[in-house]
Amino acid sequence: MARVCEVCGRGPRFGHRISHAHNVSKRRWNLNLHTVRAMVKGATRRLRVCTSCIRSGKIQKAA
Repeated sequence: MARVCEVCGRGPRFGHRISHAHNVSKRRWNLNLHTVRAMVKGATRRLRVCTSCIRSGKIQKAA
C-alpha cells in the first residue's frame, strides 16, 4: 500500500543517507500517517491521513 495521504496527496520524500566518510546511499522520509474515521460527504469513512492534515483541520473526525 502506498504511503500517501488521502487528503492532500503528499507522499514520501527522497534523499541520500550520508555517512561521516561521505558514503552516499539512498533513503526516504515517510509521512506520519494515521488511520482515521472521518466524515466524507455525510458518510463515515476510514482514511489514511497525514498528521499535518489532522492538525490543520482539513478533515472532520467522526464521532
